[in-house]
Amino acid sequence: MSTISHYIDGEVVQSTSNRTQPVFNPATGQAISELQLGNAKDLATAVAAAKREFPAWSQMPPLRRARILDKFKIILWDRMDELAEAITLEHGKTFDDAKGEVTRGLEVVEFATSAPSFLKSDFSENVGTGVDTYNVRQALGVVAGITPFNFPAMVPMWMFPVALACGNTFVLKPSERDPSPSLLIAQWLKEAGLPDGVFNVVQGDKEVVDAILEHPDVKAVSFVGSTPIAKYIYVTGITNGKRVQALGGAKNHAVIMPDADMDMAANAIMGAAYGSAGERCMAISVVVPVGEGTGDAIVSALKPKVEALSVGPGMDAESEMGPLVTKQAQERVLSYIDAGETSGADVVVDGRNFNQAKQGYEDGYYVGGTLLDNVTPDMSVYRDEIFGPVLSVVRRDTFADAVDLIHGHQYANGTAIFTRDGDAARNFAQNIEVGMVGINVPIPVPMAFHSFGGWKASIFGDHAMHGMEGVRFYTRIKTTTTRWPAKLDAEFKMPTLG
Repeated sequence: MSTISHYIDGEVVQSTSNRTQPVFNPATGQAISELQLGNAKDLATAVAAAKREFPAWSQMPPLRRARILDKFKIILWDRMDELAEAITLEHGKTFDDAKGEVTRGLEVVEFATSAPSFLKSDFSENVGTGVDTYNVRQALGVVAGITPFNFPAMVPMWMFPVALACGNTFVLKPSERDPSPSLLIAQWLKEAGLPDGVFNVVQGDKEVVDAILEHPDVKAVSFVGSTPIAKYIYVTGITNGKRVQALGGAKNHAVIMPDADMDMAANAIMGAAYGSAGERCMAISVVVPVGEGTGDAIVSALKPKVEALSVGPGMDAESEMGPLVTKQAQERVLSYIDAGETSGADVVVDGRNFNQAKQGYEDGYYVGGTLLDNVTPDMSVYRDEIFGPVLSVVRRDTFADAVDLIHGHQYANGTAIFTRDGDAARNFAQNIEVGMVGINVPIPVPMAFHSFGGWKASIFGDHAMHGMEGVRFYTRIKTTTTRWPAKLDAEFKMPTLG
């Protein structure tokens, strides 16, 4: 069994901790490697390397930093399959899903290569007699990313490319459930020409997270995960004087208007609800049909599609949905389906009875696609983020009722509406209190040159991720006012109202 450890100062290093835990292949349920869990000492070593390299890296011309990221981008394109296989092996998502994840992360790398453009400054001439003012954006120092299991390549790439392009050095704490992709990324960055110490990986659990939050040389922390942990990261981080962006949970609704194309809507929702086994913060987990007959129409369109889902190992080309990431995740999702049925929801398609018959995969963490109808807002399957292949249908009489339902939920990450009515779509987009909105688009994840982030309990902090919001998060503004008098004893006067 292989051992997975840290990447610090340009090389793979063993942990000073004696704590380990197994990493499983979710498709088989078997342990495939052993992960060394780090501690505060390991984190301090990584931060020290990053701090040492910060002055030289931050003073390197942005164009040279961008060229290194551009070489990294080419490596990613050329070796996408290798990274996708590593993701599928430890996470369980299908190979096509994993390649899609790498592609979306790569788009942020592409955005980061434009650093010479987005780091340009503003200049104001003659703000006073012979006085000019300009501002620049400067890097913060050592910054850290704490990333989730569901996107072990994409979410880190939401963070470090922009951070590095802006001149920061970086310490990544990936999920302990699927840690291998982080090491591939680190090695490929070095191959692209990144100096040792600029990017480091410390494997671990809460002990490393707390060390990051407490270390005085870590200036900013980016996080994606559940809302309770996001709030903990945010409160602890800002208490320790750090800049923090912490993205939390979601419960994303898709409103189906009576005039919607039901087949188109059903096809879109299938990918949005069951892709990556529902283990993504932008998954559509609630369908809200509006008006008499709409609920029956969308459920009728969805039912045969959910029943026909091909569930199996992620590397099997026939699989449309893979297993959940851990045995605990599987048990949690099954318990929510039980609770929904007990509370009165109609189980239209039941994924609890799914059995993987393929030889060698009988012990994998599989749950079949599940469709629940007549779900009500008081049920736990509606209130909570399940993070599994469970789609709830909550029927509403009017458009206003649907909007009120969405506004009543604690999460406000993403939402969508399916309609042919431009007035309803415009009303929805303008007035819905959700951070990311799709109009006949089921998963409204912005492209890399825009920014990703929800509202309410889905985010803590003032900045969303990547795009110009990412640039603003990873830099601080400095404004300089200059005067070069012709005579050393010339009188200095600032502008006045007179």
